Parts: sequence; structure tokens; C-alpha cells
Amino acid sequence: MKASRKGNIVFSVMYATHSFPSCYDSESRILILGSFPSVVSREEGFYYAHRSNRFWPVMESLFSVSLKNIEDKKTFLHSHHIALWDVVSECEITSSSDASIRSVVPNDIEKILMESRVERIFVNGSKAYELLKRYNSEKIWRAAVKLPSTSSANASFSFSRLLDEWSAVKTSLELS
Repeated sequence: MKASRKGNIVFSVMYATHSFPSCYDSESRILILGSFPSVVSREEGFYYAHRSNRFWPVMESLFSVSLKNIEDKKTFLHSHHIALWDVVSECEITSSSDASIRSVVPNDIEKILMESRVERIFVNGSKAYELLKRYNSEKIWRAAVKLPSTSSANASFSFSRLLDEWSAVKTSLELS
């Protein structure tokens, strides 16, 4: 673990490994990719666990569901044929900052594509999209759609605006 300083604040840079599996099955038709799990997600062992991340509230609103725990979320994903994973398997990262991601070991995105019926790939935010293009562009044969990040760090997007953009996921499922 290394440390970096910004003003009087010291940030620790650590080498971290993605500590929980992808969520998909052979019937998955949509793949949503994030960059790398936050500290809270790594502690909880599932995607978008930080209460300020708006991913799950967006899904709840779009699909008119209530997702109270990890099992509810897994059931929701499987019943709606949505696969969830991250582009990065291992990296150096400062806290949960996407901007700090370095020394990337990418996940094998092609594995999900080969083992499922994924027709569309959506990417949660610019950093995840950039990393996908850098490390997996030759392995995926479907166009990836960049959506605005659901992270609270993306304060320029209101919840309403996120819903408008992320409705593409629901529309894609309805059309497939």
C-alpha cells in the first residue's frame, strides 16, 4: 500500500482484487459493466453497495421493483436477463476513485458473451467505457453503449436525468 497526499489529506493507494463473481446466467441478454467495485462494494461482496450510488434506485424506479438485499438484487437481475460485471479484475486504486485506477488487469468479458445470450452491452460511466475500449475492444463483437455514471461523484446528472438515459436498458430488454 502506498500513500499520496493532497493538501493535508493523505490517501492510501492499494492494489485491490475484484472479490466477488460476475452475476449472469445463460439466459442473460443485457450486460452492464462498471469499472471496479468501490471499497463498500468489496466489503459487502456485491455491486453498487454504497448507499450514495444510484444504480439500484435507478433499477427500482425503471422496473417498478423494491430491492432490499443482495438476494433480491440477484433475483431481479436473473429474472430480467441482466448480467452485471466490471471491466477491471485487479488494479491499483485510491479509495473508490475511478480516476485513480492504474496497473489494470482486465476481466475476461468475452467469457460472459460466450456463455450467455447477451445482445447489448451498457457501460456505467466514462471510466468503465474507456477501460473497456482499452482492454477488451478486440474481444467483444457487440457495440457498447456508454451511459452516465450512477456514482454520486457524477453530481451533474440528476436522478431524473439518469432515469431518462438508463431507460435504454429497459427499452432494449423490451425489444429483444
